[in-house]
Amino acid sequence: IQGQPLWKLIGGKGPVIEVGADFGVQDSIDMLLEKISSAVEARFKRIKLKYSRGWDLDMIAAVRSTFPDTVFHIDCNASYTLDDLLMFKKLDRYNLAMIEQPLMRDDLIDHAELQNSIETPVCLDESITSPAKAYKAIRIGAARWINIKPARVGGMTQALEVNRVCEEEGIPCWTGGMLESALGASFCKALATLPNMKYPADVFPSKRFYEKDLSMPELQLSGPSKMVLSDKPGIGAEPVPERLEQQTIDHVVIDSNLSRS
Repeated sequence: IQGQPLWKLIGGKGPVIEVGADFGVQDSIDMLLEKISSAVEARFKRIKLKYSRGWDLDMIAAVRSTFPDTVFHIDCNASYTLDDLLMFKKLDRYNLAMIEQPLMRDDLIDHAELQNSIETPVCLDESITSPAKAYKAIRIGAARWINIKPARVGGMTQALEVNRVCEEEGIPCWTGGMLESALGASFCKALATLPNMKYPADVFPSKRFYEKDLSMPELQLSGPSKMVLSDKPGIGAEPVPERLEQQTIDHVVIDSNLSRS
């Protein structure tokens, strides 16, 4: 309506964003080191590693000894409790950028205790489902970073409000996604252009997840660890009707004559 790209309409600082590389649990540490080596050679600005029981301290020790200067953070996906405090204290020696969602999503008070007990910054992800949750988490010292996913918090308006709360409280953010097509990921990309987004985003080329994206243009890197956003009006991507039809498994027809209560 206003003839602007979404990223510019919301106050983005420019059409280029930084993105990172992510690696889950692998069959072996050697396999992980090989994949990290490829990401380092591709000049990704940071690398995120999944972290879980059995794929934890020994893995991080091997990674850090092999790549002493690379920016890493770990994502625990809410796998731990405060009973694991000693393990988290041991992680301080590995110079991680942050520990993402170490405890269960409702454990804000325990996250505050954890953050107060370790030097490595805690980042909340699944815990942040609304601006109110973000404010509470910040006020009790539960995190030094917050990851914002538009699909998780209820859309772009809510995502912008979470970021506003964080910015006012001096907490930096970064953007994640939920494996969206190019259509959904375009909102994540736009969010990542905001000034308070201080860490490379979790937005990936379409080919990582889809043989053919359901929307065009497909997501792709524009340079090492970078993506560029469209300057055309709109969000930057549109569904491909033919591809949607090919993937449709059912239809629902709503009777327009039905009365509304």
